Amino acid sequence: MALITFDGYAKKYSTIKMERRDGILQMTLHTNNAELKWGMPPHEELSYAFYDIARDHENRCVIITGTGDAFCAEADAGNGRGVPIRTTGEPAPFGVKSSTWDHIYNDAKYLLMNHLNIEVPMIAAVNGPALIHAELAVLCDIVIASENAEFQDAPHFPNGVVPGDGVHVVWPLILGANRGRYFLLTGQKLSAKQALDLGVVSEVVPRDRLLPRAWELAESIIKRPSLSVRYARVAITQQIKKLMLDNLGYGLALEGLGAVQSFPGARGPKK
Repeated sequence: MALITFDGYAKKYSTIKMERRDGILQMTLHTNNAELKWGMPPHEELSYAFYDIARDHENRCVIITGTGDAFCAEADAGNGRGVPIRTTGEPAPFGVKSSTWDHIYNDAKYLLMNHLNIEVPMIAAVNGPALIHAELAVLCDIVIASENAEFQDAPHFPNGVVPGDGVHVVWPLILGANRGRYFLLTGQKLSAKQALDLGVVSEVVPRDRLLPRAWELAESIIKRPSLSVRYARVAITQQIKKLMLDNLGYGLALEGLGAVQSFPGARGPKK
């Protein structure tokens, strides 16, 4: 008997709408059925949802997309953790308790590793700006975008934060070492066309064609034998998983060190 079933987790998460047809699972990210605002709920829920999806062998392909005209462009200012996030390009006056970062450190590792532990092909249908945790989209095996899509790593270095929670692995890998470092250190925003030209995405389509195209690709994929479908992703993500295992924890430690620096009392009592 399967321990994890679609009916058991499909309605478990408040920020993820799930639907499945013929083994194709679509994850739609949202906040109260509107465009997703990043914060603690989606950060935690996605790490658990990826685990559930990975362990359910009835899933044969996964599509991840956003709601409305944004994939993930805004943050909940409070976000439940005392970690201010701005996407305006100006550093936030932040400081994080070590106990808070301990929770973030643990949660962030599972977010990306459980994503990569899904052993069926993943398709990102980027329906608009992906400015926060865009790596959740670009770590997918096929990335397609609508014409209004944009890509940026807004929450980290532009916000005064070390880009260490996996983005330091993902973007230099995708863009190349020099372009990736430039992207992270300048807060560069890539348009859909630039993303296509640089190989971040493989197709740019009109907004109303985005999800139909994602489903066309998924339906084509699942025509292949089930084990070939499953083990294809295992094979093509192995090197990415190795890089992430080698570097994610260290990057998060450096990010946390920078984050606690500004917290009152982090440096000890005044002399």
